Amino acid sequence: MCMHGRCYIVAANAARGKQMRLDFSGKCVFVTGGAKGIGGATAEAFRQAGAEVSIADVDPAGADVARRIGGHFWSCDVSREAPVIDAVTSAAKAMGGIDILVNSVGIQRYSKVTDTTEEEWDLVMNVNLKSAFLCAKHCIPHMQRRGGGVVVNVSSVQAFVSQENVAPYTTSKTAMLGLTRSIAVDYKPLIRSVAICPGSVDTPMFESAMQLSPDPAAVRRECDLMHLTQRIANPGEIAAWILWLCSEYASFMTGQYVRVDGGLGVTIQGSKRDAQ
Repeated sequence: MCMHGRCYIVAANAARGKQMRLDFSGKCVFVTGGAKGIGGATAEAFRQAGAEVSIADVDPAGADVARRIGGHFWSCDVSREAPVIDAVTSAAKAMGGIDILVNSVGIQRYSKVTDTTEEEWDLVMNVNLKSAFLCAKHCIPHMQRRGGGVVVNVSSVQAFVSQENVAPYTTSKTAMLGLTRSIAVDYKPLIRSVAICPGSVDTPMFESAMQLSPDPAAVRRECDLMHLTQRIANPGEIAAWILWLCSEYASFMTGQYVRVDGGLGVTIQGSKRDAQ
């Protein structure tokens, strides 16, 4: 069950009528963007499941999360290679290695192509995409030394459907699927690479976006109704899927993505008259 970002991961074995708890004891996990949102919920969930956890983030709140869950924190701009090398090296030394990388860091900027400055474009691409490349580049050798590992890239439903004025963001999240495939192909069979594509999630980034509107409550209601679930996700629900993707139960999955989007984009919007 996942509530308010706290996860207790249980998988039901219907065939045997038993329950299986995901156990990551002995595993070492490196999470970017772990100061809050999906990254924070994921760091906490892995720690609850027995893993050693390192958080890399520029937000100093990541240190508070690490202290609370009993993990490690590295102040790191993951869009730049030198800090990534330092953080990954330090994390591997502190934990004894790296088995799992979760590329969760992300930012949103609102603009269309003709309105996006070069600086805005580069910022979004560097934080959302380049960081995933850099962290994979420097975590994968540690995984290889441990005999295998998993890379999880947190993409978005906007890799498939898009709203207006999000050109840099939707491009970066779509490109993460290509990176996911390339890692899976190039580092088979020991390294698995998967992507998760959430719909709207109740995170600080989502809340900040709501505040851009003169009526945040109305936008929130609209976002809820866009999903077939009639609500957005909480971070713990996405974290639960990330843990499952890293578990033995997903061991035959690589180079692919999972849409955990509440059905966003499944329906064609329009009136009943339009459909007739």
